[in-house]
Amino acid sequence: MCLCSLIIGGVIAVFFSKVPLRPVNKFINGLNSLAAGNYDTRIEYGAPIGDHPAFREITVSFNKLAEALENTEVLRSDFINNLSHEFKTPIVSIAGFAKLLKKENLTEEQRRIYLDAIEEESNRLSYMASNVLNMTKIANQTILTDVSVFNLSEQIRSCVLLLAGKWEKKDLELQLEFDEFDVEANEELLRHVWINLMDNAVKFTPPGGLVALDVVRGGGFLTVTVSNTGSEIPPDKIHRIFDKFYQGDESHATEGNGIGLAVVKSVVDLHGGSISAQSKDAVTTFTVALPEKQSLNRK
Repeated sequence: MCLCSLIIGGVIAVFFSKVPLRPVNKFINGLNSLAAGNYDTRIEYGAPIGDHPAFREITVSFNKLAEALENTEVLRSDFINNLSHEFKTPIVSIAGFAKLLKKENLTEEQRRIYLDAIEEESNRLSYMASNVLNMTKIANQTILTDVSVFNLSEQIRSCVLLLAGKWEKKDLELQLEFDEFDVEANEELLRHVWINLMDNAVKFTPPGGLVALDVVRGGGFLTVTVSNTGSEIPPDKIHRIFDKFYQGDESHATEGNGIGLAVVKSVVDLHGGSISAQSKDAVTTFTVALPEKQSLNRK
């Protein structure tokens, strides 16, 4: 009788020592599965453990994390494919035109056309590579450095001139009517903001369309708007355009690799500013608000 009691007691003790660990083990196994790259992993607890508020919260939080990792992995994979495609196209073009230049019976006009094409495709490669490097650099930067006071209006105008070849080729109308404003910021990083936004506007504006830039002051901030006429950004995509690796034009009908606007948002966030986009009535507008002085950002 005593032996039976000991055996039963031992079984009960073992049972109750294992039961509380099962939910924890499920959670740990789920984390290990995520760490191994299985981002489709989800956990679910049955009753009565699943009805406990703490385990309900653990379930929701874990599954949200897994879903976010899965979505990021899909975007990263798409980004690699898109970037490979975007880099391959100009490289193939450069190689093709270089091969044509080897022909001895070319006219001077043909040589000029081929050389212009090589230069244009080389610039395109450089632009894409710069965005990739900038995104990597900015992603690892948490403190704004190299801050100085400079003329923001003049910087924006110089960025517009850098892209003159693109908007002149499409015969676009440009509206740049704003006063002179100084800003305290990282000059090099902000230059990427205006170049990316302007390049984006020119890219999606049809020939003969309009691109407008404006700068206003208010409440300690300088607000810059970049607008362009043309096709609208669909409502189901506009909230994702600032995501890393996201490319709204999945057909590759336009140039781009899905990181330009992500770089813009990272730079603006680093300055303590904000950026938003609106697209309606055949006009798309990007609005950037920047603190005039970084002391406002550091308080």
